[in-house]
Amino acid sequence: MKKNIIFGFLSFSLLLTGCLNGQNKPSDILLSAEEFSKKINETAGLTIIDVRTPDEFSQGHIQNALNINWNSDEFDNEIALLDKSKAVFVYCLSGGRSSNAAEKMRELGFKQVFELNGGMMKWRGMNYPETTDAKSAMDELSLLDFKKMIDSDKLVLIDFYADWCQPCKKMKPYLEALSNEMTNDLEIVRIDVDKNKQICKDLKIDALPVLQLYKNKSMVWQNTGFIEKEQVVTEIKNH
Repeated sequence: MKKNIIFGFLSFSLLLTGCLNGQNKPSDILLSAEEFSKKINETAGLTIIDVRTPDEFSQGHIQNALNINWNSDEFDNEIALLDKSKAVFVYCLSGGRSSNAAEKMRELGFKQVFELNGGMMKWRGMNYPETTDAKSAMDELSLLDFKKMIDSDKLVLIDFYADWCQPCKKMKPYLEALSNEMTNDLEIVRIDVDKNKQICKDLKIDALPVLQLYKNKSMVWQNTGFIEKEQVVTEIKNH
């Protein structure tokens, strides 16, 4: 019994450590969007690396950033071509991939690696500039489009997600099931934040996943982070 308790405690400790991830890093390497921007402007001879996919990168990135995809098999080879003595600024969409990439770079001998805490979502939340592909911007959902979506006699549940977001993937099946189970009372709209960054700015969506419930065009409930189906159903029935 004692053995099982110790094992359970260790498992919980490991899980907690994994969830905290970048939260335990020193504040001088894990920077807020404001600090990240200021540090870039103050640093000479720096390298900025966007570790998202090429598709994400093309839809908007920090000026002068290099795109080196963390999920690519060529990541190590491309990183090896950089000057390890120069300061490197790393970011992704919300901070997970850039945290892993930064740790890898430190292992490879890079002396100064700074991370954008919260990634491009926090950067956009501060309205900082980025280079955007014009064609991608034209295809984005507008605020007017969004207002039309929530103008319904039914309840409208908006799911802000990304394809790479693990909690989003876990929630997707039950949201699809709810769409079928509650079709007379509920509409579910999924919005890919990678492809609709302006609406995320407008609505101050700076983390994932986010659920928003609308009734008569007004938001009556919001949740940030993973949530179980039963809790979502309870909120829907309460409204």
